[in-house]
Amino acid sequence: MRPIPDRCPCDAGRAYDQCCGPYHRREREAPDAPALMRSRYSAFVRGDDPYLLRTLHPDHADLEEGVEAMRASLRDTFRRNRYEGLRVLDHRPAGGDGLAEVLFHARVREAGVDRSFVERSYFAHDGAGWRYLAGDLLPAAALKGRIEGLTLDAFTRALEAAR
Repeated sequence: MRPIPDRCPCDAGRAYDQCCGPYHRREREAPDAPALMRSRYSAFVRGDDPYLLRTLHPDHADLEEGVEAMRASLRDTFRRNRYEGLRVLDHRPAGGDGLAEVLFHARVREAGVDRSFVERSYFAHDGAGWRYLAGDLLPAAALKGRIEGLTLDAFTRALEAAR
């Protein structure tokens, strides 16, 4: 794992040990989907593949290839990317379908190239905690500067227009 920063990488404005650290160390579960999403981003920053795998929903599509393939993919992602910031833009608590949604903007660089994106993530509670199920993303550049103040509904419209 990468060194633990003083300030939590999830940009909640708190120290790591009082923010995402307890989730990563299994001291407690993230209380809601936005907290889980933030903690997963922090895990990407830190290179914490065990946490990322543990917080995947069992129905996540990438798990069909197997845990070891997923672990190798994550480690390759850690090597290639530099994570520069996170902003949660909008969220919706679980509805009748049991799915919570979180819209976020992640600033990411790969070999000096901007790979930043906006994603609508879906989370489901598995009885023990919230787990990442799936996501839809658009490169930040495709949104042409319309990221600040973006809502889940506006993102859905942008996603449909991009398809």
